[in-house]
Amino acid sequence: MAAKNNSSINATQNTPTPHNAAKKGQIAKTVLMPGDPERAEWIAKTFLSGAKMVTDVRGMKGFTGKFNSKPVTVMGSGMGAGSAGIYMYELYNYYDVDAIIRIGTCGSLQKEVKAGDMIFAMTASTDTNYEYQYGLEGHFSPAANFELLQKAAAFAEEKKYRFHAGPIFSSDFFSKYNAMGDKAWKSWARMGALAQDMETYCLYCQAAYAKKKAFSIITSTFNKVTNAQVPLDAKTLSPMVQTALSLV
Repeated sequence: MAAKNNSSINATQNTPTPHNAAKKGQIAKTVLMPGDPERAEWIAKTFLSGAKMVTDVRGMKGFTGKFNSKPVTVMGSGMGAGSAGIYMYELYNYYDVDAIIRIGTCGSLQKEVKAGDMIFAMTASTDTNYEYQYGLEGHFSPAANFELLQKAAAFAEEKKYRFHAGPIFSSDFFSKYNAMGDKAWKSWARMGALAQDMETYCLYCQAAYAKKKAFSIITSTFNKVTNAQVPLDAKTLSPMVQTALSLV
């Protein structure tokens, strides 16, 4: 499908959408997007003031509240590009969102990226055919918004949070269930990918297409090299959330 002019999309589409029950004005200009809708609810109740649920279509909960008096929405994306890409597209093109910040989990592919560390995805590669829809005569390599990356790095350094910045790899396959086994991730690790997730590539593509901002902060919960892992609890996830909120 060839890319269309975004101005015509915004002029003809209405809200709510098939996948988002929020009315116009109920979604903030900045959206934090974990994969898990239950995690979105935890973030909203823990970190935002006056948070109210604005959508729960297909159980994909979204909440809008304030952080330091600034409006912010936190909404689940589901797993993989097929799910996340739909919600991201609608947020950018129907709700006029300026920036989506992914806050998810991943498996780290390098020994030095320890379980519990944050990864700031500068670029994302993929084993999917997601770029096909843009009608490109080649392969697209999407990247993070530099302003958001720069601010996140400064905040993390100030707070002394462990983080790494570099390329990551987004896949359609959960690494533990890939029939190719270790070969599937080791080839990407050899090329320098710091971690594997499932949604960053589609986020960066959607942002580029909509001419909007995107940034992916992912926390390693499992290291594929050492097999070390950390629990999915508040201690593990809070640095990532706090870093994302510093960008609002």
